[in-house]
Amino acid sequence: MLDLTQGRMARRIAPVILLVGLAACSKQEDKAGATPAATVPTPATAVSPQVQSMAAEQLRESATKALQDNRMYAPAGDNAVEYYLALREKQPQDATVNSTLTDLLPYTLIAAEQGINREEFPEAQRLIALIEKVDPQAPALPRLKSGLETGMKTAANRSEQDAEQAKKQVEDKAKQAAEQKRLAEQQSREAAAAQQIAAQQEAARQQTAEAERQAAARRQAEAPAPTPAAPRPAPAAAGAAAPAAQSLRPISTPAPRYPAEALRSGTSGEVLVELTVGTDGSITASRVLRANPPRVFDREALNAVKHWRFEPVAAPVTTRRTLSFNPGD
Repeated sequence: MLDLTQGRMARRIAPVILLVGLAACSKQEDKAGATPAATVPTPATAVSPQVQSMAAEQLRESATKALQDNRMYAPAGDNAVEYYLALREKQPQDATVNSTLTDLLPYTLIAAEQGINREEFPEAQRLIALIEKVDPQAPALPRLKSGLETGMKTAANRSEQDAEQAKKQVEDKAKQAAEQKRLAEQQSREAAAAQQIAAQQEAARQQTAEAERQAAARRQAEAPAPTPAAPRPAPAAAGAAAPAAQSLRPISTPAPRYPAEALRSGTSGEVLVELTVGTDGSITASRVLRANPPRVFDREALNAVKHWRFEPVAAPVTTRRTLSFNPGD
């Protein structure tokens, strides 16, 4: 009765395996990779001794629980394949066990291929041993073993190449350090030589300057005493002070136009303008020095100043005027 119940359970679980197996492959592979085998597994050692020592009923319960938890082939020592293999050893005629192992075989094969591709060779060896334990005549076994051997050789060759490359990098760095040291020593020697040359040039310059100073002192001592110069005449009385800047007398100073936008918004302000009055009394140049608010009344202020007229002056005069803008005026 118990075997019949287990058989029905296995038949109910098999479709579940088919649905979730592919999604669980990568997850189980990651778990298994954390605990690689210390020695190369074989079909004889594929099932852990702890699993082999379990009773049949305990194996069934553990296998069912492993399937429910998606532990089909990993981690080692706690997966459905090992539990069912141990159960098959104890009950070789149990068709349900054999059928379930057959259902689990494709997922174990996929996981082994993924292990080879990811170069997780200890885990791939363990899974291949499980596959061979389930079915020594499995068609995929030769391909898996060949792929494992090729992958391990490729990884070993790459490791040798990486080691050679690392050695070359160390040698290159040593050569680079030696070259940098040589250049630093050369620069130090050149700097010392330059300092020595500069010191020699400075000493020669000082000697030349001292010789010239002594020669000048000798010439001065040998020269006759100079005749006292006649007193210079007193300077003429200073002329009258320059006339003060000419005052400007306006002839026409039309008020600036009030900007329409500022008038509508009731904005007031002022603009300080610097202007230059030509000799004919016209404005020859003007610019805004300060405006409050900025750039609201500037244009109209300059337009108005441009048309101002003053009485003619003897020379151009530059002055400043403040133009006020008040919407209430």
